Amino acid sequence: MIVKESHVDLNTPTEPMRTFVYEPADETVYRERKYGGLLIYSEIFQVTAPITRLCLHFAGQGYIVMVPEIYHEDLPLGTRLGYDDEGKTTGNRLKKSTPLSSFDEGAAAVVEALQAHPRCNGRVGTLGVCIGGHLSFRAAFHPDVLAAVCLFPTDLHSGTLGKGENADSLERIDDIRGELVMIWGRQDPHIPDDGRLKIYRALQASRVKYSWHEFNAQHAFLRDEGYRYDPGLARLCREIAFDAFHRNL
Repeated sequence: MIVKESHVDLNTPTEPMRTFVYEPADETVYRERKYGGLLIYSEIFQVTAPITRLCLHFAGQGYIVMVPEIYHEDLPLGTRLGYDDEGKTTGNRLKKSTPLSSFDEGAAAVVEALQAHPRCNGRVGTLGVCIGGHLSFRAAFHPDVLAAVCLFPTDLHSGTLGKGENADSLERIDDIRGELVMIWGRQDPHIPDDGRLKIYRALQASRVKYSWHEFNAQHAFLRDEGYRYDPGLARLCREIAFDAFHRNL
């Protein structure tokens, strides 16, 4: 499908949140069709070119995709951080100074916007990478999120996301009602073996329907820029995600 791009500034309890929208173009053959909605979360760098291309992959398969700027309280609308030391420093600082409530309220705003979209069928899933994997996990607390794909989610094992670095994500694991897909790289230094094991044990003790996928890969192997990119593995992981969304949305 051909995809069209736009953006909307969603209202949140604090600041407007720039949210980019990717959806199948309104061609005659598809005009009456309804699509599942996807909330996609970026890395700490916000909506960069690799994240845009990831969104296009999913929108082109027949989804309404929305991806918010996670640091809308602190950065000017439309800000993209660079994949450099300055961008990493800013992104890592903001992930620890942004209140968890801001992330959660942003998720609720996007879910509401997807369900209100005239071409969405009302069924919503989420996917995220890096910090976005953790935010997808938290977005799955929303009762209307039917599937969540979390790729190498950082700070989930340590709870060090958000202001105060005391996130309750694992403690709230039983709030997840939809299907959960967890994807990891074994050579990821940000999520060590004992961290993954802690998350796995929490999932095993929960009532969540989930699948667990570990690969020989480094952090950010899905990002199609840089030396860690694994094209074949990225394709496989997109297929795993497509499968979950196809069944649920």
